[in-house]
Amino acid sequence: MVGNSLIVITVIVDPHLHSPMYFLLTNLSIIDMSLASFATPKMITDYLTGHKTISFDGCLTQIFFLHLFTGTEIILLMAMSFDRYIAICKPLHYASIISPQVCVALVVASWIVGIMHSMSQVIFALTLPFCGPSEVDSFFCDLPVVFQLACVDTYVLGLFMISTSGIIALSCFIVLFNSYVIVLVTVKHHSSRGSSKALSTCTAHFIVVFLFFGPCIFIYVWPLSSFLTDKILSVFYTIFTPILNPIIYTLRNQEVKIAMRKLKNRFLNFNKAMPS
Repeated sequence: MVGNSLIVITVIVDPHLHSPMYFLLTNLSIIDMSLASFATPKMITDYLTGHKTISFDGCLTQIFFLHLFTGTEIILLMAMSFDRYIAICKPLHYASIISPQVCVALVVASWIVGIMHSMSQVIFALTLPFCGPSEVDSFFCDLPVVFQLACVDTYVLGLFMISTSGIIALSCFIVLFNSYVIVLVTVKHHSSRGSSKALSTCTAHFIVVFLFFGPCIFIYVWPLSSFLTDKILSVFYTIFTPILNPIIYTLRNQEVKIAMRKLKNRFLNFNKAMPS
């Protein structure tokens, strides 16, 4: 939460970071903060109190927000790859293609897709008959573990998971992978300082994509796999990925590091100027 909040504040305060790439990065940080907060506080509270229960409505709420934020982040990551593709492969047309209006439209579209996806998952879960047991073998509610409680054939539910989430995640990852391959090939043919900077930025973007999509693809393409593996991976992309994203973007981005140093100096100078 602290790392992602610092990125959001830095981008807002520093006028040098008021560009499409950092606008999209700010929205990614907001989604990461949401991913880290939709279930983690309850999970921590349950372990501290030993009261590990959740209502049916609360369980569906967690499913809704999980798929809302993950679905939105998938589309946003695709928008960020499109931004880098245009910036590197069509630099002369960048300003006309990636305008502020286009950036806002991409962010709004990502949230709309996320809402539609999460609503479809929750509506399907509501139609299932549940007759016990009522124990969810996970740290929070997600469709693969909740489906195991339904009194229907789990094979059919597994196919639903693969078709609605697994194939979508895998297809988006393939598209993103191909786009970054094209970008990296384009960068390789240039040896300028700007190309080196573009390579560093795209490498950071691809690391984020791999860390986010890897667990999602494994969980939803093989929905009936080991619950222990699923639990570890679910914690990974809801906790560790939001932690790693600020580190990846700040440590590999010179502009963000400079902006953060300026922000720190302004804060320190402001404190010194305050009357004691």
